[in-house]
Amino acid sequence: MSFSTKSSIRFLTTSAVALAMLMSAAHAQVSLQDRRPVLKGIETVDDPRRIPRKPAAKKSKITVLRGGRVFDAVSAAARSATVVIEDNHIRAILPASSTDWPTEARVIDVTGETVMPGLIDMHVHLTYPDSDANIDEQGSAVDGAMRGTRNLRWLIESGFTSVRDLNGVGEAPYVLAQWSADNAIPAPRVFTAGHIITGTGGHATERPLTPTHGHDYAIEVNGADAWRGAVRQVFKDGASVIKIASHFAPDEVEAAVDEAHRLGLKVTCDCEGIYTEMAVKAGIDMIEHPLPRTDATITLMAKNHTASVPTLQVYQNVIDRNGGFYGSTSRRFAMTSQDDFDVFKKMKAAGIAMGVGTDTIGDANKMIPNVYIAELKWFVKGGYSLADTLKAATIVNARLLDMDDKIGSLEAGKLADILVVRGNPDQSLDDLQKVDLVIKDGIFYVENGQLVTPRHVAQPLLKPSPPETTK
Repeated sequence: MSFSTKSSIRFLTTSAVALAMLMSAAHAQVSLQDRRPVLKGIETVDDPRRIPRKPAAKKSKITVLRGGRVFDAVSAAARSATVVIEDNHIRAILPASSTDWPTEARVIDVTGETVMPGLIDMHVHLTYPDSDANIDEQGSAVDGAMRGTRNLRWLIESGFTSVRDLNGVGEAPYVLAQWSADNAIPAPRVFTAGHIITGTGGHATERPLTPTHGHDYAIEVNGADAWRGAVRQVFKDGASVIKIASHFAPDEVEAAVDEAHRLGLKVTCDCEGIYTEMAVKAGIDMIEHPLPRTDATITLMAKNHTASVPTLQVYQNVIDRNGGFYGSTSRRFAMTSQDDFDVFKKMKAAGIAMGVGTDTIGDANKMIPNVYIAELKWFVKGGYSLADTLKAATIVNARLLDMDDKIGSLEAGKLADILVVRGNPDQSLDDLQKVDLVIKDGIFYVENGQLVTPRHVAQPLLKPSPPETTK
């Protein structure tokens, strides 16, 4: 993939002109363009791009989950109720005493279990190499796609029905997103950024140069026009979210956010310090990680309704392994557990919406779902109730994805993305490990805690063969 690095920035002769240019750029920012009002009820793909598609033929296959506790991510507490699924949508949430479903329905007894929306992880890296991957394979999209397929299997086995993939190798992230959307592989929904967009030498492109610190994983561009062009390119390739990273200049981040919002996509930023402040001023939608930022920036985030995905546990893993983050020109700061947690607590106190993500990368995928449950426990330690923590993992994450009209809660009309666990996760987060059923898009991918693959339905031959006329 090649991107023009030609900049259209002209050298300005006076600071007054420069200030006027920056104010003009900021004024030109547009809010997120929602295509739904002009779609007028037309069915679309199930991602934020909202591409119109031909409606699928209805089969009216009814499945009933009866006898369990339902945590719908709307109410504050679980209650006895019945979930009725029709094809790939939730048909109804019924009182426990109701039997209002067709006689031909498949009825599954989930007595003693909790029925809840599928988990959502807002920050994964599906295709990054494991520590034992050969150096000459790390830039391979084929190798990345195979590894991503394995990681997606681990995720859906663990109760995840959606993930946000925030950069990977070559075209692999886009391919995995499409195969998952087609239900061609056992996988959660994949909302992908494809590649990080950053300035020359920015995050994920630092030396020492490796395949994972190069053009196979990230796009290095300079100048506002080039940043705008990079956003258009990843959108063309299939991105349903835009991810940028420091380093950048104010006009560059403004151009990226402006272009993404015109296209109808949200933007998130992996950045720290002055770059976080610039991104928030530019209208960014989210900030990843608990990286250093000033109290003034946190106040500005709250004022601008800038959300956050704190990913505390991945940095705890780094601290546990290395004692800190070293040798990086895009991580020039001290790192401690307390510093990270202090950022989290300040954001909560400011009323900033926070979603749940793990930043699983490479070998961290082998910790699924332990790393996610640990992240949830950070939320509880930071003052969230168990119910609000599960809401952050489901409906809040869906809102941050711009997908809360379709996923994130158990409500009539929403997609049937459902997790059933043997236990009460609204009382003990560790019960999330007791996965019984996982349903995505109305398809059972896990039953009795084990992955199941729907049997291939063979297509008939065009005509009987061998032909009777053959002698």
